[in-house]
Amino acid sequence: MLLAVPIALAALQTDVGPLPKTIDVVVVRYFPVSGDRIDIRVTGDWGETLAATRAKCDALTRELCAKLEEGSRFRGYKNPKAVPSLRYRVVADFEFREPLPTRPLRPGESAPMTDYKAILVRIGAAEWVERRGVKQFWIWGYHGGKVGLWESNMASPFGDVSNSDRDPTDLPVFSKTYTVFHYNYQRGIGEAIEDHMHQLEALLNHVDGRDAAPPEDWPKLLFWGKFVGSDASHKIVAKPARCGWTHYAPNSRSDYDWQNPVPVESDIEDWKPDGIGKTRPIDASRWNFDPVQWRVYWMQAIPGADHRLSYQGRPLRNWWMFVWDWDRAKREGWKLTY
Repeated sequence: MLLAVPIALAALQTDVGPLPKTIDVVVVRYFPVSGDRIDIRVTGDWGETLAATRAKCDALTRELCAKLEEGSRFRGYKNPKAVPSLRYRVVADFEFREPLPTRPLRPGESAPMTDYKAILVRIGAAEWVERRGVKQFWIWGYHGGKVGLWESNMASPFGDVSNSDRDPTDLPVFSKTYTVFHYNYQRGIGEAIEDHMHQLEALLNHVDGRDAAPPEDWPKLLFWGKFVGSDASHKIVAKPARCGWTHYAPNSRSDYDWQNPVPVESDIEDWKPDGIGKTRPIDASRWNFDPVQWRVYWMQAIPGADHRLSYQGRPLRNWWMFVWDWDRAKREGWKLTY
């Protein structure tokens, strides 16, 4: 049993190769213009100049690449040598000065849903995914009550696992998996990062069996029960608190309560799947009461490079590798542990 973790650490360094892994991204922007400004009649809540909007999207894209990479550094907040598991590289950028395409309004919808299939077909997604290895498409658009959107949406030969309604027909499906992220340029970097956090949660919950598990069993699951410390309520119920999830920090009392000054005992900085790690009082001062810093701090709790964690005698995988190569994970039947 004592040899299990060292042996597995060697495997972690060889079965996926050197880190960080690069995720190639295609950016797509939709700017409905009226003269030199974005047409607020189309967007509902954004009417800045085209130049300012383009500059904001440029800056947010750069910052998003940096924050996601930083977030993949396991406990990087206390280990300056922590290696990132992922790196993001923009390989193409499309700009359309027109409204987002939408599909016909359906019963129960307050606004027509963005037609993602039309967008992907227009930019030749098959070429990008099948032959150039692109794994993600980042769409800069708007919401404002004018269109429906999904924060993340997957197309895969293994099915759709994403923060969407998982409609298997709303994107072209190829032999390789890709994920579409739809951002709102009226918002900021925090909301864009959150799209990726929810997608990661969807992947890990799927791999861990939550999609098929009865709600009463959720507290027993490795990710949702033992890492997050939650149950079907989605609140933090574990005592001491564990690591939380996107909407809930360890000390949150409600969704988005990221600036709560009241501390709770949590092992987020020494999380161990078997039992409880060393706890410390955690409150929002740990991330300077900054919701963006909370997001990066939480991502750095995800088991990444050189994490040295095991569960029931089995080493944990680098969980970021599910983002990097979902196809391999599904083909080989990866679990959260080896």
